[in-house]
Amino acid sequence: MFPERLKALRKGRDLTLAELAEELNKMNGDNLTDRPNSGPQIGSWERGINTPSYLEVLKLARFFGVTLDFLVGNSYSVRDLSDLFAMNTELSMEGHILNGQEREVIYGLIKSYLRGKYPLEVPDSEDNNDSEVTLPLH
Repeated sequence: MFPERLKALRKGRDLTLAELAEELNKMNGDNLTDRPNSGPQIGSWERGINTPSYLEVLKLARFFGVTLDFLVGNSYSVRDLSDLFAMNTELSMEGHILNGQEREVIYGLIKSYLRGKYPLEVPDSEDNNDSEVTLPLH
């Protein structure tokens, strides 16, 4: 899956192998790697002959603005919304990047809406007099 995604991303940007290598080499200032990239090297990745190192895959993901999961072919049919809010990535809505407080408020609104629509089921207990919870100490 990685070779196909890499090739699609490169072609989507209308870059040759050599141009992509040149762009990646400009990123060496990020201390990702000191080894320069070359067109033939990237071509071997796209054909599945060689596999890039983790640092090279990270550099590709940053360059194309995609996640490592996407680049290596992982896909998830369902993503928990709380995971999205917990991630350390910027979230935007209608062109506005949400700050921490806005993220918290929006998450709270969504959570409140869902709790109202789908209340948590509390199991019936015969002993409703106990309002305290005790945890065993081991």
